[in-house]
Amino acid sequence: GVERYEHLFEKAGKRWKKNLSVTIAVNDNELERKVFAGSDMFLMPSRFEPCGLGQITALRYGAIPVVRGTGGLLDTVRDYTEDPKNGNGFVFYEFSKISMLDALLRAISAYEDKGKWRELISRGMREDFSWRSSGKEYLRIYGELMENKQRLTGNKN
Repeated sequence: GVERYEHLFEKAGKRWKKNLSVTIAVNDNELERKVFAGSDMFLMPSRFEPCGLGQITALRYGAIPVVRGTGGLLDTVRDYTEDPKNGNGFVFYEFSKISMLDALLRAISAYEDKGKWRELISRGMREDFSWRSSGKEYLRIYGELMENKQRLTGNKN
């Protein structure tokens, strides 16, 4: 990470030690799983994110992602505010403090309604990002392409 931000978070962790735990640059899978499982939310304010695995791991462990709408984050996180029946997290689009804060406040508001929050957690934990699921979708798309080709060319091969 960026050293000045690491110091900023470490300082915040010391100041609010009852409410905030800060661990910097630990490559420990067991600790990572425990952190996700013990978290209510996962903030991922990426400027660019070609894929992103953090939000997928967060969903699996019941931590609701709050993400900036870019790249793979847009492919995997659906905004709960925009679509309460299908949303699985909270999305902000503008790369700004105000936009991020707005998404966090929306997430906190949902968190305060325990029934809604449990439903949101459950929905996220049921998400299927496996290759089996992706493979089925690829086969469906390829099938549609072949049907369109046959219709356009009259060729059944």
